[in-house]
Amino acid sequence: MTMIPRLLPSRVPALILDPIVRVLIALRITPNVITVVGFLGAAAAAALIASGELLIGGIVLLIAGALDLFDGALARATGRAGPVGALLDSTLDRASEAVVLFGVLLYQLDRGNDEEAALVFVAFAGSFLVSYVRTRAGELGSEVADGLATRPERVVLLAVGLMTGWLRLALWILAVATVLTALQRLVIAIGALRRGQSTEGGD
Repeated sequence: MTMIPRLLPSRVPALILDPIVRVLIALRITPNVITVVGFLGAAAAAALIASGELLIGGIVLLIAGALDLFDGALARATGRAGPVGALLDSTLDRASEAVVLFGVLLYQLDRGNDEEAALVFVAFAGSFLVSYVRTRAGELGSEVADGLATRPERVVLLAVGLMTGWLRLALWILAVATVLTALQRLVIAIGALRRGQSTEGGD
């Protein structure tokens, strides 16, 4: 697997993660429940943002995003990790990001902010390209999972922009970073695939 830099650590320290996972197990909460609740939280954040409640929307977005850290860990701890849960998690991750950005788009359009609305579209397209390059490269034999602005970084950046009032700046950074991350993954995946082709059939 090709490792490339990212802004945030890929895993929460076990000292923090394990006690929370143990509580979730004791409460008999399943990984899929965590996944669905995270999506519902993102939808709630989108509704708050669209209505102009940016501070509260940003807080709810952070909480919903944090839940994404626990469903996978809970699945591994309970032996429930499998393709169905992975598919549900990946799908609702994409849906969560889409619905939140849609909320931001509605907020900007309602105020006639054409520049910010365009940035939301670029960020939306860039974030989905980041995921698409990873998926397609993996199908072709090149696993590229990290990058400059993966989903946790995007969630934190947008939430901070919402809570601080620096939403326009956050959208500019998000739009540029998502496109750069997609290109970053594409270049690295192409390089890895070419190296794999050059070694096929060798001694």
